[in-house]
Amino acid sequence: MRAITADRYGGPEVLEFTETADPKIAPDAVLVRVKAAGVNPVDWKVVAGYLDPIMHAHFPLIPGWDVSGVVEAVGLDATEFSVGDEVCGYVRKDEVQHGTFAELVAAPVRTLAKKPSSLDWRQAAGLPLAGLTAHQSLARIGVTRGDTVLVHAAAGGVGSFAVQIAVALGARVIGTASERNHDFLRSLGAEPVVYGDGLAERVRELAPDGITAAVDYVGEDAVEVSQQLLTDRSRVASVVDASVTQRGGHHVWVRPSTTDLTDLGRLADSGSLTVNVDHALPLAEAGEAFRLSAEGRTRGKIVLEVD
Repeated sequence: MRAITADRYGGPEVLEFTETADPKIAPDAVLVRVKAAGVNPVDWKVVAGYLDPIMHAHFPLIPGWDVSGVVEAVGLDATEFSVGDEVCGYVRKDEVQHGTFAELVAAPVRTLAKKPSSLDWRQAAGLPLAGLTAHQSLARIGVTRGDTVLVHAAAGGVGSFAVQIAVALGARVIGTASERNHDFLRSLGAEPVVYGDGLAERVRELAPDGITAAVDYVGEDAVEVSQQLLTDRSRVASVVDASVTQRGGHHVWVRPSTTDLTDLGRLADSGSLTVNVDHALPLAEAGEAFRLSAEGRTRGKIVLEVD
């Protein structure tokens, strides 16, 4: 099969589009013929070696954790899916080597769900990691109807999902973003504010009584600002700032979950959640996708299409 591989840590320049062996299927896995693979900041960070202290990489490695595609074969005990099923998933395994930037990927069944019928292949590939991150961080702090939620980096891949999920739950959402993304946030149901100096004061103008929950997808001083505004300082979750736990909040490392991914699919099929694909590139241009992701200016998702 053709795949994107890296034989050492580094930047986009270490990526190669090459021929490699087809993956083997474990008993609890299925073989997926890839239609599209989502690109997330963690992908280029893995290749750069930033996650080496917590996730060991085996070279040559194929990056990528997000996928959409069709089940081509099933493992000996993979009864959850059948050949021909259209699926999407967050295919994170215990170690980094056999990822989704390829024509085929062996995916444990615990990482997959049926593809939402309302989403095309590109959208379905952009949903899993970012959607699950948003879903699980909001769940960790118990966001529900009546909450006023502050979403940091609300126009990004994770933030835009968090806005939509919180709105679907019945919460009021205030989202930080640059001014160029304010109309986009309004279209998702959020009240936008500019990030940066004076953020706390701008949020107080919208919510004089403070906020009841906050999710941080950007880092820097987001947790500190959130806790200045929260009525309960423990109701903040960050996927970026691990020190949030020392301040009484929650650090979230997203987990594969068929149940949660199925919930996201239901939201998509009901019209409550859309997946905005900002860039769709051929698989061979993974290096360019990494460069776009590292710039941090993408509104929504970047995906690689597999022919």
